[in-house]
This record gives sequence, structure tokens and C-alpha cells, in this order.
Amino acid sequence: MNNFNFYTPTKVVFGKNSIDQVAAQIKTFGGSRVLIHYGGQSAVKSGLIDRVKTLLDEAGIFHVELGGVVPNPHLAKVREGIALAKENDVDFILAVGGGSTIDSSKAIAYGLGEPEFDVWDLYEHTRSPKASFPVAAVLTIAAAGSEMSDSSVITNEKTGQKRGCNSDLCRAKFAIMDPTYTLTLPDYQTMSGCVDIMMHTMERYFTQGNVPDITDVIAEGLIKTVMKHAKVLHADPANYESRAEVMWASSLSHNGLTGCGHQGSDWASHRLEHEIGGMFDVTHGAGLAAIWPSWARYVYKDCLPRFVKFATDVMGVEPAVSDEETALAGIAAMEDFFREIDMPTTMKELGIEPTEEQIKELALGCEAAVGGQIGTAKLLKLADMEEIYRMAL
Repeated sequence: MNNFNFYTPTKVVFGKNSIDQVAAQIKTFGGSRVLIHYGGQSAVKSGLIDRVKTLLDEAGIFHVELGGVVPNPHLAKVREGIALAKENDVDFILAVGGGSTIDSSKAIAYGLGEPEFDVWDLYEHTRSPKASFPVAAVLTIAAAGSEMSDSSVITNEKTGQKRGCNSDLCRAKFAIMDPTYTLTLPDYQTMSGCVDIMMHTMERYFTQGNVPDITDVIAEGLIKTVMKHAKVLHADPANYESRAEVMWASSLSHNGLTGCGHQGSDWASHRLEHEIGGMFDVTHGAGLAAIWPSWARYVYKDCLPRFVKFATDVMGVEPAVSDEETALAGIAAMEDFFREIDMPTTMKELGIEPTEEQIKELALGCEAAVGGQIGTAKLLKLADMEEIYRMAL
């Protein structure tokens, strides 16, 4: 087992009616003037935003609100939030929504922490974050795991660049997690979220060298659990227990737990998808489902033992005559799962068909975003990225 640091400072308040604790938690972490940040109208129509506002009013906590966060959250909305927070002397950001809202809130918090700089610098990696205002989350979508991660991903809508910034400074102080808030999600969003959760662990799973048994058991169990309950929710979206399993898996998949003690995580599929999301504005989890099979077939020979283990221990594939056959059967089994829950396995099924010129642009963007190369299963450079995009057409 390699040395590692594991840091998960976020306090989780999980279960039905956990929203009742939101004001007390804000006060516990020093908040007195709150920006309530949220996405579209669903949080408003459901009454959740009004409930949050009422609870803060009853506790004597000042608040302003900013809605309008979209999937692949926009830099312009982040800048609007920074300006609004400054005007109102905000000292705490409360995200009410899913990963996009939480990521946008983290970016606002970065901008407030270092107001003398342009927040986009952090996402272009021309400087590193040195400060952040406190952030907390009321989770309404199980997917990104941003409620417990050190990650924030923002899209510059003017350039089409989708970029991430990772720092412990932005980790949420607390997360309110009530699975009932996810009961009315459309099936496509639920299934996309399940893929995203799985991929956060799979990015860590496909690595070189030895992996601790305990890390593998946790990772494999998490993937299989999400697959099991994704199927349940695909047929029975109102199943509370499955909603709860998936919501908790979302956090555990992206808080670092499933990557402890090995030599490093891959993240190539995520980075390849970020460019697709930036160019075509697709749903992130669906984009991952569309790119992963091609990535897997491109790299599996360079990470064969892990792909064999994945096939047998996660996908339940019987060992074939050769390890290559077993690995490929595991990839095919994951494709079958994606199809079973109506997720795409190619970009055409995703609803996009990039031209050769766009493929080159996607690859160039990915190369720039990762500093020239990425991957632990197989080190990918520009030509590799281009080929994976072509395979995924």
C-alpha cells in the first residue's frame, strides 16, 4: 500500500427532513450573511428554496439569492454571483442543487476569497487558489459528488472551454442530503447521474501497480451497488431506498476514498468528456457513457490485469481462454449495462456527430487542458485523444 493523505472535512447531515438543520449548521460554521445559489425552477417549484429562506429567516440569518445555474455551469453566472455577494457583504455560500450548482458556488467562493484576481485564472491554471469563502450544499441530484469533493468544473461559455480546479479550500463545510429531493428527477438525469458516480470510482480503479485489497473491495462494491440501484430506479423512480443508496454512493465515489493507497488515478475519460461538454453542452454522465467504451478498448492492453479484474469481479464475466478476451467481455458487459439504462455508448447515440475538424479541435482542447498528456491506465497524448474520439463516433 502506498502512502496517502485522506481528507474529508465535510459534515454530512443525511436523511428525511435533514433540511431542518440548515440554519443551525450555517451558524456552526460562522455564516451570518448567506448567498443562496441554485439552478433552474425545479428547486423553486418544489418549495425547497422557500423552505430554506423561511428557515434562515426564523434563525435571523440574512440572505440573498441567485438562480439560473445551468448544466456545465457558466463563468458569467459565477461572476454575477461574486458581484452580488460583494454588494451584500455575503460571508457564506449555500448551494441548493446538484453538481453544477455546487461547482458554481465553489467558484463564487474562490472569487470572493481573492477578489483582486479574476477567478477564471484558477481554471486556466495560471495561478493556484489561496483562499475561499465557506460553502455548503443542499443536495438535490446524486451525480457529481461535488458535495464532498475538492473539485469544481466551470465552462467559459464564450470560448467553449470546460475546465476544473481542485483544492481542499473549496470543500463544503456541510452537506444536507435528503434523498426525497431526488424522487421527481427525470429518468435521463437519474441515469446520467448514476454513470457519473460509477465513473468517479472507475477513473480511480484503472491504474497501474498494486492496489490495496480494501480499496478494491470498496470500489468494486460501490460500482456494483450503483449498477444495482440504477436498474431499480430505471423501473421504479420513486424507490426511496434506492435513491438513498445512490445519493450516499455519489459522495463516497468522489471524496477520495476509492483511490486510497494506489499509484494514481486516470481521469482521461473525464477530460475527454469535458471537451465534448464544452463544445456540445451535453449532459456530463451521458457524455461519459458515450466516450468510456472507446477509451477502454483503446487502453485495455496497457492495463490488462485491471481490466480482467474489472470483468470478473465487477461485471461477473466468466474468465475466457485469454486475458484479452476476458477484458473485452468486461467492456462489452458495461456497454450492455449502459444500454439497459438507456445511456449512450457512442457520440452518435448521444446525439452528436463531430466532424474531423471538430475531433481535432476536441483533442487539441483536451491536450491543452491536461498539459500535454494524461492517463495512468495508458498515457495519452494528442494522437491518442484524436483516435479515441474517432472510435466513439
